[in-house]
Amino acid sequence: MASIGTDSNGHRRILFVAPDGSRKTVRLGKVDQKTAEAVCRHVEALLSAKISGQPVPRDTAVWLASVRDPLRGRLARAGLIDLPEEAEAPTLAAFIDGYIDQRADLKAASRVLLRQARDLLVGFLGGNRRVDEVTPADADAFRAKLLADGLAKATVRKRCYYARHFFAVAVRRRLIAENPFGHISGTVVGDPARRMFVPGEVVRRVMDVMPDPQWRLLLALARWGGLRIPSEALALTWADVDFAGRRFIVRSSKTAHHADGGIRVVPMFPELADLFQQVFDEAAPGTTHVITRYRGNAVNLRTQLQRYIERAGVKPWPKLWQNLRASRATELADRFPSHVCAAWLGHTEKIADAFYRQVTDEHFARAVAVPTVASITEDADGNKAAQNPAQQREENSGKEQQFATVHMAQPVDSAVFPCVSTGYEKAGIGSSRIRTCDQGFMRPLL
Repeated sequence: MASIGTDSNGHRRILFVAPDGSRKTVRLGKVDQKTAEAVCRHVEALLSAKISGQPVPRDTAVWLASVRDPLRGRLARAGLIDLPEEAEAPTLAAFIDGYIDQRADLKAASRVLLRQARDLLVGFLGGNRRVDEVTPADADAFRAKLLADGLAKATVRKRCYYARHFFAVAVRRRLIAENPFGHISGTVVGDPARRMFVPGEVVRRVMDVMPDPQWRLLLALARWGGLRIPSEALALTWADVDFAGRRFIVRSSKTAHHADGGIRVVPMFPELADLFQQVFDEAAPGTTHVITRYRGNAVNLRTQLQRYIERAGVKPWPKLWQNLRASRATELADRFPSHVCAAWLGHTEKIADAFYRQVTDEHFARAVAVPTVASITEDADGNKAAQNPAQQREENSGKEQQFATVHMAQPVDSAVFPCVSTGYEKAGIGSSRIRTCDQGFMRPLL
């Protein structure tokens, strides 16, 4: 029923007569005789099934499932198989909107970020543009437009990250063959140009013009507690605050998917203790949250903070809230081991180095003021006339650590935090007392 033909250039083809009497050819290209014979057998089986109206034999059906273009297209053009009609790719707006609607597993804040990226992308490329019509050149133009609009590099990277994610989903769903944003990096890195150390005295000047104790505590939680604002500060409840143990629990929605559930214990640093007490004294009986006045979605804490900064006669610094947290990360890194700082601030050491820790003027001043090797001289009786400054600092540091151990690692009544017993078990905290450094968890309190 079918035969194998060989061209002068060595290419092979399958010849057969179709049911309507016409002669058909399926070109195989340059293949060996054995492969050509195998294809010929399957062509005969397909032709026989076509004529008799019977199902295709199983071995031929299995072989056909593995066939890809261009041979699959040649079999279809010869009338041996039917190709399914390809559905038209959806428009960009319809595809992204449908995808975001499906992501019910995401938090509301994450969905807002996806919507923002969607609006930028659809606004630039057009909502009626099909997803399979977007090209790498369009991706380059989109990134260039964001930069030209004056957006920060980190913001541009984040928007491109979401755009690349949308098209990665389209590739996974086989709507497009390749990701047009695949060549654009979406990794968000810190921008050193926008990183600034905010001294404590500057923050105190701003606090002096704030009439509201909750605002003063909010600012202090960012600068000396290292909390993320507003999410971590607004999540604080009075059940999380242990005045006797001088510590409080922070619950981070950003890291809630981590093994510790996003729960960490932070010391009540001296800069925070009085402010916590002031807010507590003014709180009405039965109040649950520490910060109660700024919980609405319409409240813009950044704008209000900038007003207070200007009222204090201070020049606003970049990234108002994040640089407060970064300043505290830098200070703590000078006083405590790196893993301790990471535990208190709720991020990894790698993230701290990339986004928070900075080199300050104080680092330079200490570097030029203290020699690395002390000049030790002896008098005629052999007595040392000077002490190594580094040794003196080590002695002072030991005293500070001894003070911290005595005053910070206090027993904690389990009734103080009744709602977080599960979180404590995950974090390694016992029910009657916070574990000491040799037990693992409370190494931050050395």
